[in-house]
Amino acid sequence: MDSVIRAAVMYLALLVVFRLSGRRTLQQMTSFDLILLLVISETTQDAMVGDDPSFTNALLLVTTFVAMDVAFSFLKRWSARADRLIEGLPTLLVFEGRTLDDRLRAARVDAADVLAAARQAHGIVEMDEIRMAVLETGGRISIVPKPSSPPARG
Repeated sequence: MDSVIRAAVMYLALLVVFRLSGRRTLQQMTSFDLILLLVISETTQDAMVGDDPSFTNALLLVTTFVAMDVAFSFLKRWSARADRLIEGLPTLLVFEGRTLDDRLRAARVDAADVLAAARQAHGIVEMDEIRMAVLETGGRISIVPKPSSPPARG
């Protein structure tokens, strides 16, 4: 039972840490992020396993993590407030070609990230071609281009 409690507490702690670290952290993984993730996994393993590194204990820990994940998915579906707390809300980053700098800073995203998403999704190269850019809860940046102006009649 001690292992289940350790796993549940670790799950909750990691959920809080990654939620506080921001959505972009999980979406754009760098080499440093991979190294950090490996160090975190090694550190948390020691904290959860304690003195019992057996196969049975490992299976119990994995089962606890999966059960916690399923429980949170039900909780998010049942309660909009829990969903907002766990997943967050989408964040508007650009509106009518103008960056919302305070929101970019809060999300730790810069204009280059927005333009990269715009190029990949729509071939957009200028900020003023973007009607809206939204940082989704999963960390992806959605781009809504401005409508094309009709060709000039002469």
